[in-house]
Amino acid sequence: MTSSSAPDAIRFDWTQWVFPGPRRVFTDEEMVRSGLLGWSTGIDCYVICNVLVLALVFYTVLPKGLAHVILTGALAMAVLGLIVARSLWKRPTRTRFNAAAIGLSVLMVLITSILVKVGFREEARDLLPFGAGGMTLMVSSWWFLTLYRTQQIAGRLAELDAQQERIAMAQRLATAQIQPHFLFNTLASLQHWVDTRDERAGPMLRSLTRYLRATLPMFEQDRLPLDQELQIVRSYLDIMQARLGQRLTWSLELDAAAQAALPSASLPPGTLLTLAENAITHGIEPSLRGGHIAVSAQAVGGRIRLEVRDGGQGLAPGACEGLGLANTRERLQAQFGDQARLGLEPGTADAPGCLAWIEVPASAS
Repeated sequence: MTSSSAPDAIRFDWTQWVFPGPRRVFTDEEMVRSGLLGWSTGIDCYVICNVLVLALVFYTVLPKGLAHVILTGALAMAVLGLIVARSLWKRPTRTRFNAAAIGLSVLMVLITSILVKVGFREEARDLLPFGAGGMTLMVSSWWFLTLYRTQQIAGRLAELDAQQERIAMAQRLATAQIQPHFLFNTLASLQHWVDTRDERAGPMLRSLTRYLRATLPMFEQDRLPLDQELQIVRSYLDIMQARLGQRLTWSLELDAAAQAALPSASLPPGTLLTLAENAITHGIEPSLRGGHIAVSAQAVGGRIRLEVRDGGQGLAPGACEGLGLANTRERLQAQFGDQARLGLEPGTADAPGCLAWIEVPASAS
């Protein structure tokens, strides 16, 4: 069975014969987003140097008068070509390319006609091959520049889109880090306390409500204000303290600079929560005596350092970074690049347990 129309992938575009060039047109927002707005002055130097080298060759094989005319024309065409090239670099559209090609053709015809009218018919005839060759070279250069530039911007935009998809995937993975056993165990404890009329049921229910209200929608955002992240961590630690009882104590300390930076500082959602969950899961719960979790924030030199120190059993020999920390590190890198760092340090004799820390810019911008 045959199709009535050819697929788009193999359909021949006849318009390229009369109006060649890329079909895609980039918006101002896409151009700014690509970050590829600069024009290298090295291109100017390269073109001018090639014209000068070509002029030296002409001087050795052509009469001096003709060589002077060709050199002057070549420099003028090089300057014109660079001006148009800059325009195409700024906005690589088929309309601009074709307008430039048609305009150059009209200019060459006008120059040739003027030379003939003022009595330089033979000179015009001698220069015609050089003019035609220069025009062909220039139009071809504009053509390849337009195609290259279009592909460059399209490739960069595709790369940025893929990066955004990876960030979104990382956030969905982070959502999965709200471990089901934590919710099930908390609900089981809450049900038991409600059945036995335990006075701890009310505070835990309020903490769990605050926790769920904050965590369930937070992963729809790219960044979360630091004060909201701290509130989530408080609710989580309240719940775990109610469940573990005397085995867990915790504290939260912010210096004055960090407190002042709260409105402008932000994190990928769940970043600090992941460190707190790891401190409970790998530090406090495995230890029979339990321990203390100290969450702190200090702001120095335009950066905020967040620390989660637990007094649990510490890092096991040969311990490696798990999925939660690896995912957190990737999201920090995607949001802040080299401006963000994450570290994990073993405890000491004076401060047993483990220290996890994050450093991010104090300003969300």
